[in-house]
Amino acid sequence: MRAKFDIVVSGGGIAGLTAAAAFGSLGYAVLCVDPTPPVMAEADPSSDLRTTAFLQPSVDVLTLAGLWERFQSHATPLQVMRIVDAGGDEPEPRVSHDFNAADISDQPFGWNLPNWLLRRECVARLQELPNVTFRPGIGTRRVTTRESAAIVGLSDGTSVEARLLVAADGRNSPMRQALGIDVRTTRFGQKALAFAVTHPVPHENVSTEIHRSGGPFTLVPLPDRDGMPCSAIVWMETGPEAARLAALPVDAFEREMNRRSCGLFGRLALASRRTVWPIISQIAERFHGQRTALMAEAAHVVPPIGAQGLNMSLADLSALTGLMTHENLGEAAPLAAYTRKRMPDVAMRVTGVGMLNRASMIDARPLRDARAAALNAMYSAAPVRRTLMQLGIGVR
Repeated sequence: MRAKFDIVVSGGGIAGLTAAAAFGSLGYAVLCVDPTPPVMAEADPSSDLRTTAFLQPSVDVLTLAGLWERFQSHATPLQVMRIVDAGGDEPEPRVSHDFNAADISDQPFGWNLPNWLLRRECVARLQELPNVTFRPGIGTRRVTTRESAAIVGLSDGTSVEARLLVAADGRNSPMRQALGIDVRTTRFGQKALAFAVTHPVPHENVSTEIHRSGGPFTLVPLPDRDGMPCSAIVWMETGPEAARLAALPVDAFEREMNRRSCGLFGRLALASRRTVWPIISQIAERFHGQRTALMAEAAHVVPPIGAQGLNMSLADLSALTGLMTHENLGEAAPLAAYTRKRMPDVAMRVTGVGMLNRASMIDARPLRDARAAALNAMYSAAPVRRTLMQLGIGVR
């Protein structure tokens, strides 16, 4: 007898786990599957060492999912976003401006947490929900859709039936491919190194993005470690340069990262292993199929600039939970409305982040000078500065 659920979530990353928690909190019978069990300890060799900054609008959907109360005590507030241009002859700051959340809100821009911890707390939340089944180590292999249901084939040879399939199974989503939904992909020839550092100069809850060439070097505040201020770093470079840096011995790598950080936080000391991630932009031609909604990286991918990625995913989830009811779950009309609601915002952000990334990669000195001038112009015009901040965090 084929098991039946209201919703099957394909994908047990942070977005998929959050979707399962949100729909489970709303009373739906949910199955969440992922072929790879989540890594929930920092010391695990396969741990995801990246961090996620949840921007203000994401808190509502996290609260709905019963997750924000779990996350909040571990979160580091992000009050200021500092943009530094170091594109001169030497790697030193020549233009630096602060975008302060106090200019537009009485709340921080967002709150930063390690990804491994987010997975741990998400799984703990699912265990609290009797109507949610989480099956790590099981993936989705195929899907057949009908007007009344999606029949999803699993990697253990069984199949399940759902009124709604939520594809949150990554940029190479097997469910999206099974439905024949095309994507448009942009490759930047970049990779990102992700790791944590300690440093003597306190970060004071300031997220700092340093631009020179190859891509931004971004420090995001974390809680103190071993009595020292600590930050997560995402360092974007061309593919060959990222590979070279990743292979360096620790002492040589530390020399390189201290040069690239412009000494803004004193001497940086590596506090974790290094991981490397490919950088692309991608957007699906539509975000739904019959009885199926695409969300997160199955629908869209952006470079890690401005904390857009997972916050866009949570905006997907907010739209889905707002459009779906127990009566219309998985029907054609709310699914089409979901694509109409999300596509304009996603397309704008995929394009905008891609443009920012290309600007950050600039190597030619005259273009780096133009980038610095543009940053000065944007900051100097207060209405433009406030509008950019509001657009960035998704409150406009």
